[in-house]
Amino acid sequence: MSSIRSRMFVLCAVAAVLVTGCGKAPSQQQQQMPPPEVGVVTAKAQAVPLTRDLVGRLSATRTADVRARVAGVLQKRVYTEGSDVKEGQLLFQIDPAPLQAALNAQLANLASAQATYTNNHVAAERARSVAAKGLLSQTDRDNADAAERTAAAAVKQAQANVDSARINLGYASVTAPISGRAGQQQVTEGALVGQGDATLLTTVEQLDPIYVNFTQAVGDLDALRRAAATGSVQLVEQNKAKVELIRADGTPYGASGSLDFSDTAVDAATGAVTLRGNIPNADHALLPGQYVNVRLTMGDLAHAWLVSQLAVQRDSNGPFVFVVAADGKVVQKRIKADSVHGDSWIVTDGLVDGDQVIVSGVQKVKPDAPAKAVPWQPNKQSGQPNGTAQAGGTVEAKPSSEKPASGKN
Repeated sequence: MSSIRSRMFVLCAVAAVLVTGCGKAPSQQQQQMPPPEVGVVTAKAQAVPLTRDLVGRLSATRTADVRARVAGVLQKRVYTEGSDVKEGQLLFQIDPAPLQAALNAQLANLASAQATYTNNHVAAERARSVAAKGLLSQTDRDNADAAERTAAAAVKQAQANVDSARINLGYASVTAPISGRAGQQQVTEGALVGQGDATLLTTVEQLDPIYVNFTQAVGDLDALRRAAATGSVQLVEQNKAKVELIRADGTPYGASGSLDFSDTAVDAATGAVTLRGNIPNADHALLPGQYVNVRLTMGDLAHAWLVSQLAVQRDSNGPFVFVVAADGKVVQKRIKADSVHGDSWIVTDGLVDGDQVIVSGVQKVKPDAPAKAVPWQPNKQSGQPNGTAQAGGTVEAKPSSEKPASGKN
């Protein structure tokens, strides 16, 4: 009996040891787990170009209607429709025969007037010579002088008629008033043009440079002025503001231009101000009427950080990031991030240079817990260098509608 009791005591002791060992194993395992590894970038503030992304519409720098300025029958079209023409280049030819005949008639009238003047001038000279000898009355002399003056005026009138007829004959050759691209022919050969109204023949539009017209909310402009007054934004002069056209893939379209006009009044219907940019268009690839994306650079943000959207979290209190502090523990920092550029948020407050901002592994960390910081290794599409928060690039016009994934506080 005592042997059985001894065996039971030994079994109980062994079981107690096993239970105790099993109870302590998880605690020991938990103590041995290393802190999570997270990818970080080093925040560095720089001056960031301040831009607005808007939508605009292109228009020709100059537009000239080519019209028939004299009545006649259109003989031929000389230019190629849709081609580029130079100022003064012949576009249409109106039948010049009637106009040439009118010019000839006016030249004949001029010759007649000149002959009359010559005869009256000789008579007046004779009258003045005779009158000087006292052999001619004053009345006859006055009449001779008057006839000479009348004939001289008639010569001037005839000369003006000749000039007018010559101008009309020149209008028979319709030329381009400006350099640009000539449009479609509006009247075919054989049609009577210029009878009553100046008939529209075609239109020439100057495409290089080309205008882009767009609008900006007056509230945005007011906010920029207030920011400039505080020194947080540095605005440039109007004619130095950079205007770029942006393709659908986000790349610039050709050379950039400048802002050359800002309306002095606000549109009561839209609450926006009309702006206009002047864009080089040497290859004439941009056409009037085309809608384009416009990026307007108006100055610089004096102090801002570009932080990857992967790092920025948001809750009911606003955006925040996790930072690995000097002691290796995770700290939550509230930031001000109202606009985006590409895959980065523009952070204007809440960070300091040197902050190790967690970009990858955010889901593994929590405030006051340790974490192992390693340089973030972005994929090739991110376009950012390892370990450094980008501070270049541009700022979009409006706060982004995208919301980063919510993280834990």
